[in-house]
Amino acid sequence: MTPEEFRQAGHQLIDWIADYRLSMEDKPVLAQVEPGDVRASLPASAPESAESFADVMADLDRVVVPGVTMVQHPMHFGWFPSNASLSSVLGDLASSGIGGLGISWESCPALTEVEEVVCDWMRQLVGLSDHWSGTIQDTASSACVVALLAARERTSNFSEASGGLQAQANPLVVYTTGQAHSSVVKAASIAGIGQDNVRMVDVDPWTRAMLPDCLAEAIADDLAAGRTPCAVVASVGTTGTTAVDPLPAINEVLARVETEHPMWLHVDAAMAGSAMLLKDYRWMWEGVEAADSLSFNPHKWLGTILDTSLFYVRDPQHLVRVLSTNPSYLQSSADGEVVQYRDWGIPLGRRFRALKLWFHLRLDGPDAIRARLRRDIDNAAWLAQQVERSEDWSVVAPVSLQTVCVRHQPPDLDGTGLEQHTQRWSAALNSSGRAFVTPSKLDDSWMVRVSVGVEATEQHHVAELWRLMQEAAAA
Repeated sequence: MTPEEFRQAGHQLIDWIADYRLSMEDKPVLAQVEPGDVRASLPASAPESAESFADVMADLDRVVVPGVTMVQHPMHFGWFPSNASLSSVLGDLASSGIGGLGISWESCPALTEVEEVVCDWMRQLVGLSDHWSGTIQDTASSACVVALLAARERTSNFSEASGGLQAQANPLVVYTTGQAHSSVVKAASIAGIGQDNVRMVDVDPWTRAMLPDCLAEAIADDLAAGRTPCAVVASVGTTGTTAVDPLPAINEVLARVETEHPMWLHVDAAMAGSAMLLKDYRWMWEGVEAADSLSFNPHKWLGTILDTSLFYVRDPQHLVRVLSTNPSYLQSSADGEVVQYRDWGIPLGRRFRALKLWFHLRLDGPDAIRARLRRDIDNAAWLAQQVERSEDWSVVAPVSLQTVCVRHQPPDLDGTGLEQHTQRWSAALNSSGRAFVTPSKLDDSWMVRVSVGVEATEQHHVAELWRLMQEAAAA
């Protein structure tokens, strides 16, 4: 494809994207396919010669769109907000168009330095001190892996340079809660710590926040058994209920063992970190300045398109020591003067991800983002009020941000019957295509999560969802 051919096709694609967003509300939220449908609609082998752009666009409409669950749809209330603001889409397009290669500062100086700038912009916007240095990972899951690798090496006195964890006399232990994201256990496995060495600390039965006394007890038990406490992964806004672990109290627990057993504290604020743009919500991560690392995802509620996950550390030199690679073909005269982001994460090659956030912040502006966050919080509070005022309905977890956890319990149902009822009415709502919510287990019982926060969702959409929920449950 020549630049001129690209120009013509690009105009058509931009028009298609704009029309897709404008018409989205008229389409079903849930993907309208069965397993294997999309694959069966495509040739089993690649074409031998070039096809027309018109044919490709036709298949985009015919094959791809029906197989998309529309997380940008204003009636999408599932999982978490996964916004892709059009301003950040332009940044993504610019990144792809430039085609920069991020293997070193020299390979694309702008890639490194724009990333430094936008990470520092975001640091300031969420009220972090200048003791933090940031980078962009693909997801909070990857950030958690990097954090546990850094924790492992500090605790094991840089065992990677010798015999690794296999040479350690005692197993390392990571502490979190059952409310934390599933990526914590996965990260511990990848880091070689092992799932048996992940402690699920008890939580408050209502707030679902980590209980500091139980954390202290778990650490003491492991020390007595000859195990080595390594890291705590605390959540600021869990996936299930947006529960907030008490960082000040956790810091106090870690301070009591700091002299003999320094432990790494990683704060996972993947979704809720966006709310830190609102000063009155920063109580959620009070005490974060004592942590070693933290992550949150602008590609969720904030609205920057995937994959844009911010990862901050207080000691970047430790991170570089753990992850540094410096083959001869990457060495240059700039070494020692510049940041080499290949040493801040797992991949060597990196995309120009920062352009997505750079475009987003400049074209939409933080004030508009803050206003949207407050709108979503208000809409979630409104929904919670409707649920609490309605017979047979209840809110089953605190509504601290934009997630409302609900259960419909008719007086004649409990136990297995209630479990089946919850799954039936939520499945009926989702399969209708008119809205989408997430059934999930809380305390081993099914409930329904309503995650408010799609960029296009207004109060009347939430009101319509509430009507549909009541209709589905009554049926």
